[in-house]
Amino acid sequence: MKKECFVKKIPWKKLLTAFALFLCYVVLGAVIPFIKQPGVSEETIADFNVEDFYGEEEALERAAVISDNEDALKERIRLISGAKDSVVLSTFEFDADESGKDMLAALMAAGERGVKVSILADGFPSLLSMKGNAYFHGLSLMENVEIKIYNPVNILHPWKLMGRLHDKYLIVDDTAYIVGGRNTYDYFLGEGTGYINYDWDVLVYCQRKGAPSMEALKAYYEQIWNQPECKTFGESEFAGKLLDAESAVEELKERYALMQKEHPDWFEPVDYKAVTKPVRKITLLTNPTTPYAKEPIVYYKMTGLMQSAKEEVRFHTPYIICNEWMLERINAICTKVDHVTMMTNSVANNGNFFGAMDYNSHKGDILDTGVAILEYEAGVSYHGKCFIMDHDITGIGSFNWDMRSTYMDTEMMLIIHSEELNEDMRREMERYEKETLTVLDERTSVAANDSAPKEISIGKGALLKLLQIATGWARFLM
Repeated sequence: MKKECFVKKIPWKKLLTAFALFLCYVVLGAVIPFIKQPGVSEETIADFNVEDFYGEEEALERAAVISDNEDALKERIRLISGAKDSVVLSTFEFDADESGKDMLAALMAAGERGVKVSILADGFPSLLSMKGNAYFHGLSLMENVEIKIYNPVNILHPWKLMGRLHDKYLIVDDTAYIVGGRNTYDYFLGEGTGYINYDWDVLVYCQRKGAPSMEALKAYYEQIWNQPECKTFGESEFAGKLLDAESAVEELKERYALMQKEHPDWFEPVDYKAVTKPVRKITLLTNPTTPYAKEPIVYYKMTGLMQSAKEEVRFHTPYIICNEWMLERINAICTKVDHVTMMTNSVANNGNFFGAMDYNSHKGDILDTGVAILEYEAGVSYHGKCFIMDHDITGIGSFNWDMRSTYMDTEMMLIIHSEELNEDMRREMERYEKETLTVLDERTSVAANDSAPKEISIGKGALLKLLQIATGWARFLM
């Protein structure tokens, strides 16, 4: 009887009201700062010059495209295993799955050799994949290793929740770096026996210290690493014992020894000059690094460069979500350049439901810009972010053609002036383009081999309609 009276005395209505008010605070606080997208500043407009992307003589750097997921893991392990002074890894998501453990083992071995290892990951996925994980905590306790989390999730500060770190790069000594769109887990690296994504990296080899693009990338990394939104990751030694981090460390040491035995070629020195192509210039494009609404620097400069093409622009993006200004920039490219082609996932093939939803709803608006659209339909969700321009400019990076990449996330694109690399990239892009549909109009797509387009399942079609009704207003957050 007493218990019943106690239950009746609990102010349920007040508690529910307080919870509802707090939920409104979080949701509105997260959404309102991004409703109005920033414009391009006069400083950025004045700073942009097409000629800055071109070089006249062979540069200090050389480059190679990494198109295969297995090669992407191999080259990362090779670089880390050969590191002498420092390793920097920045990634949106880092999981302790098979390829993730391979990377953890290599980073741990580098730290044990006395190499300074710095790891930077985004706050949202790290909350799920790194916090409370014995492997990451074991690594964080090592003397030469430091892990930082960009913008850890804090619902008391909802105005920061949407700003995410989306860059993916690896820097080793002053020797080489990798920039691209691959996260650090099985979808993107290694054999990928289950679900996988296709993506791109570019490996840049620096022939001597002081290479301009290496210095630019290091300066960008230092800027993010030292800002207050980056917090050191790791629990106490007591927490490490609770997680049994010691056993995880031993497992990673054994894994590294096994990798050396099973994949000796991953650890053999490579003549990087022989496997890379000469370049004339490499330019790094980046967004602002704060977690707040961002000036669209990468999109403005990338599309501004494309408008200067003499013959052709071809770009790939997993999904496309554009506001009116972004569509105007695409239209400006199409107005000035004879051949402009975009490849993206078809609605049926797209692994991102929000991306599929928005493309399904706005395909007509995109076609109205004049861009020719190819829809990828090979069964594996395509995740590549790249472009080629004429026969000498190549771009690879983390930037999706959506409003989130444009206005909300840290992003980067590496722009490379090189006829030889452009030729390689063109050949690799064409491999995917052979498995596409050509979009004729908003409702009609045809395959080169006359095969029927994939049918959108009844369940997926219903889900896309439901998402459009429920979340279409928030497309700027997708």
